[in-house]
Amino acid sequence: MSCNVAFIGLGVMGYPMAGYISKAGHNVTVYNRTAAKAAEDADFVFTCVGNDNDLREVTFGENGIFKTIKKGAIYIDNTTASATISREIYDYAKKNEFGSLDAPVSGGQAGAENGALTVMIGGDQADFDKAKDKIDCYSKKMKLLGGAGNGQLAKMVNQICIAGLVQGLSEAINFGMKAGLNMEDVIEVISKGAAQSWQMENRYKTMIDDKFEFGFAVDWMRKDLKIAMEEAKNNGSLLPVTEVVDKYYGEVQDMGGNRWDTSSLIRRLSK
Repeated sequence: MSCNVAFIGLGVMGYPMAGYISKAGHNVTVYNRTAAKAAEDADFVFTCVGNDNDLREVTFGENGIFKTIKKGAIYIDNTTASATISREIYDYAKKNEFGSLDAPVSGGQAGAENGALTVMIGGDQADFDKAKDKIDCYSKKMKLLGGAGNGQLAKMVNQICIAGLVQGLSEAINFGMKAGLNMEDVIEVISKGAAQSWQMENRYKTMIDDKFEFGFAVDWMRKDLKIAMEEAKNNGSLLPVTEVVDKYYGEVQDMGGNRWDTSSLIRRLSK
């Protein structure tokens, strides 16, 4: 059943995501920033912006969607942000009689372009049930993981996993090359065993070739890791490896690697 959808935030992720919702037959209106008009007639409002500040501006700001969003609409936020702002938005939505889901995504630019993102969702079951076929347009896997903010917390888990993995893969490839091994051959063998990972399968060739234009940028990764480290202070969990890898990404930024993809960690080993 077709409905009115507004999508705010047309970056490398949002633009193709909005496209997939439109291809599924929904009436999609897209906006880059001026959000208030977008929400007037929309049954579903999506945002995919940079960080907490951007999110605050497009929701609560003076031209924000919450000025005009209608009762009974569902708001879905695909930004990777803090759990704190997601809960704040959820509380406001409840008071003002519209639904709210925090729904950060993983899969990078390629995942967005292929309509194959993983979506981690926090919020109420009833809102999720109404929105899930819209979210499904751009996802290969989505799951409601509990109350407001839980989508964001799950995305933090995702980024913590990736940080340690990429560093381990960087050290291994650099070590193998220094030891004179043909790393293409080595990875062909070890990628069929316990060392296998998505990062290995998808990035080992480009890491060996010293090419880093293939996905999620270092600047965005550091933003995400900062959110995770802040949250770890709140919940009393330790992130020793994540903290070290975050510093390493800082060194990559100092090398001019702000827009390189996250596998560029290997550059600080081989420089």
